[in-house]
Amino acid sequence: MIDKVIQISKEAGEVIREAFGKSFLIETKGSETNLVTEIDKKSEKIIINFVNKKFPGHAVLAEESGAHKTSSEFLWVIDPIDGTTNFAHGLPIFAVSIGVQKNNETICGVVYDVMNNIVYSSEKGSGSFGNNKKLNVSTNDDLAKSVLVTGFPYNISENPDYAIERFNAFLLTSRAIRRLGSASLDMCYVASGVFDGFWEVYLHPWDVCAAKLIVEEAGGIVTDFAGNKIDIYAKQFLATNKFVQNKMIEILKID
Repeated sequence: MIDKVIQISKEAGEVIREAFGKSFLIETKGSETNLVTEIDKKSEKIIINFVNKKFPGHAVLAEESGAHKTSSEFLWVIDPIDGTTNFAHGLPIFAVSIGVQKNNETICGVVYDVMNNIVYSSEKGSGSFGNNKKLNVSTNDDLAKSVLVTGFPYNISENPDYAIERFNAFLLTSRAIRRLGSASLDMCYVASGVFDGFWEVYLHPWDVCAAKLIVEEAGGIVTDFAGNKIDIYAKQFLATNKFVQNKMIEILKID
């Protein structure tokens, strides 16, 4: 199945890459900060049509069109462009993210970094890879020497879950923080050992389904801010190399 997921991720990515930097329709979803383009919808349609053809009966949960419910034990969780704001503004940091679950457990995941042509992939129990090169999280255990990555929810003006205070706290305790605008790629960089940790609130299943497995299979850990085990529907995500996990949890303790 992983080969099929990679195949359709790259097919959707080719359509996205061809449209990058050109004119296309941009709309908003609920707020001026939450964008969707006609290319998001086109990419999603390509992927869903592929699923319906190759795996008829499988259920789908997709960002733009929602749930396509069936009684199948398989669920495809799809983000046609993770990083739409970047894409819409000409910033080449975005990905196609597809995770496949069987009975609520993610069994394979692909995050396709479109503009760098890197396929991050993983199957349950088989490790994680970036263009067939095995991925491993970093071994750094010093938060002061850590480079972290985060993102902000679309309602950041309401400062949900102390997002601003937590960001400020990490500014003072880490080497650096980056904010790339694509949660799935953020987490793949944790899996690759580029970043030591990632945290964010109010993500959606399609943002994290594939990337969560990729981090875990690369030797990392994904929990909520208290260190509890989570599924893809959680509202807090902390992904680390394990070695800075407890130190990040301490910083995240804001009442």
